[in-house]
Amino acid sequence: MASHLETELGKLKNIIIKIGTLAESQVHEAIKSLLSEPTSETKELKKTESKIDKLDLKIDDICQSVFALQQPVASDLRFIMSAMQISNEIERIGDLSISIVKLTKSIKEKHELISRFQVEAIAREVEQITTITNLCFENLDETLIDTIFKLNTSIKDKSSDATDNIVVEMKNHSKTVVSGTHLILALKHLDRISDHCTNIAESVYFMINAKTIKHEKFTDKK
Repeated sequence: MASHLETELGKLKNIIIKIGTLAESQVHEAIKSLLSEPTSETKELKKTESKIDKLDLKIDDICQSVFALQQPVASDLRFIMSAMQISNEIERIGDLSISIVKLTKSIKEKHELISRFQVEAIAREVEQITTITNLCFENLDETLIDTIFKLNTSIKDKSSDATDNIVVEMKNHSKTVVSGTHLILALKHLDRISDHCTNIAESVYFMINAKTIKHEKFTDKK
């Protein structure tokens, strides 16, 4: 029979998996909005955001309860510490997704700019990294960490190139300034979602190995 501590840690993991899934759905909706695909109503996205916020509070309650009433060993402490960090990262992913949806309403020349500067390719990689990151935590699978870091590098490189090209377009064609500015902000948000995914991967690595690792150092070892 599982101990009370094991039961609480199991609840903690399940809640994080749940909010990770909710945030992943928000990323999908943000990208559909960016690419002008059919999306859910804004009120549905708000409901999802509210669910994430409530579950995040529940995570805090469980962690505080475990610290106060249990005697977690080192491995459990690592899990609890990482869980709190991962929860914060996931919440930010959800917030950024909502911001992308809001921004896309102000991008009038969206189709032309997106097709010319490979924005769809970047968006699809952000969808991919979000999904893989959730799997990495759910299965505590450190073999996925390298894939996450490589995807993050690819997203950053492509996003930087796209931003530079959009800036040139804005300089040459003043009518694209407003749309171009909002698209650059959307790209920045996608880039930050990718960063939050790498932070989660780093937390999973710490959970498993009791060592901290950063994207650059991990990549250098490969």
